[in-house]
Amino acid sequence: MDIQIIKNRFGIIGNSPALNYALQVAAQVSNTDLTVLINGESGVGKEVFSQIIHSLSARKHNPFIAVNCGAIPEGTIDSELFGHEKGSFTGASDARKGYFETVNGGTIFLDEIGELPLGTQARLLRVLETGEYIRVGSSKVQKTDVRVIAATNKDLLQLVQVGKFREDLYYRLSTVPIRVPALHDRPEDIHILFRKFAADFADKYKTAPVQLDEEAKQLLINYPWPGNVRELKNIAEQISVLSQDKQIGSKELSRFLQPYSSNRMPVLAHPGAHTQDFSNEREILYKLFFDMKKDVTELKKMFLEVLQNPNMVAQSQQFINELKESDGYRAKNGELMQQPALVQQNSLQSSMQSVQPVIMNNDIHDHVEVEESLNIMDKEKELIIKALKKHKSKRKDAALDLGISERTLYRKLKEYDIEE
Repeated sequence: MDIQIIKNRFGIIGNSPALNYALQVAAQVSNTDLTVLINGESGVGKEVFSQIIHSLSARKHNPFIAVNCGAIPEGTIDSELFGHEKGSFTGASDARKGYFETVNGGTIFLDEIGELPLGTQARLLRVLETGEYIRVGSSKVQKTDVRVIAATNKDLLQLVQVGKFREDLYYRLSTVPIRVPALHDRPEDIHILFRKFAADFADKYKTAPVQLDEEAKQLLINYPWPGNVRELKNIAEQISVLSQDKQIGSKELSRFLQPYSSNRMPVLAHPGAHTQDFSNEREILYKLFFDMKKDVTELKKMFLEVLQNPNMVAQSQQFINELKESDGYRAKNGELMQQPALVQQNSLQSSMQSVQPVIMNNDIHDHVEVEESLNIMDKEKELIIKALKKHKSKRKDAALDLGISERTLYRKLKEYDIEE
């Protein structure tokens, strides 16, 4: 079938070569019973491709069902797909047919296939290879004739490598892979799609369609569109409803677009920011941990130099005594107050005192072993305690300093049993 006819029939807009190729593959494979794996980011329209394949196949008059594997709880997904017998589990008051039984002769679209539990993956593999399945709580083998179309926004090969997806199932599903391009990979289609959505919403809400000037068009094209076509459609609807002026410039358009980093990489939290992302929190903790490890390594080197040159101990002691006699220390309310710049010198003095007995005994080693904890949880707990002391137990300030949310800090306090 002609690609343009397919576009008109299913409301697909765009002339990107990658999009046209994906449609061509879908049309060619539709009239077979081959299993198809549709890959693409969230929001690119993978379900539309499954409908195209079913509608152009010999099964088009038989049932079609779309199942979101990520939306079904792990404990019930086997029952949903393959059915169950009465009394097979708590709450199973009656026998129930599964999708593979009710859609017999038709097509089943398994979206988010990467979310399937490993046990269900084994059952699905058997259906694909033999057309056989067993209801939950039954021992009777049943046959089905269902074409499977799967879709995912994840890298299934990467899931295979970490043991979260069966390798044999991956190769069985991807008999014919179709890659649906992301919106940022088809920039020539972005403005065309926006105009179509704007016209549709203008008709829906009985208003004039919004139009973009050249700068706004360029801003629209350069935006990364992490939500793809779904996000573009939402933006078009927001502008159609909320904009008083139907001539939109870049400044007005930017109000509706989410801020993003040009490299699309995670950034560290800054004062006033509230991050809920644990991956960001982990990145911060890893960075702090390795910075501390680097400082310990430098301290080892300093100790080694001191051990190899005993004269440095006397020089350091003399230097510290001179500092004590300077303005660095001042008396206030009868207590000795220390300037921040001298904190490291006090640490050095303590270190020298611990090193001196070794030198007096002429027991100089070629290197110094400094035991340290490499447990990230210990370091995390230590950093939280330091932050609380620094900010006098004010959780909000401590959380901002650590780069985590106040809720995450509260959870960590309970987890590590830290008393404020």
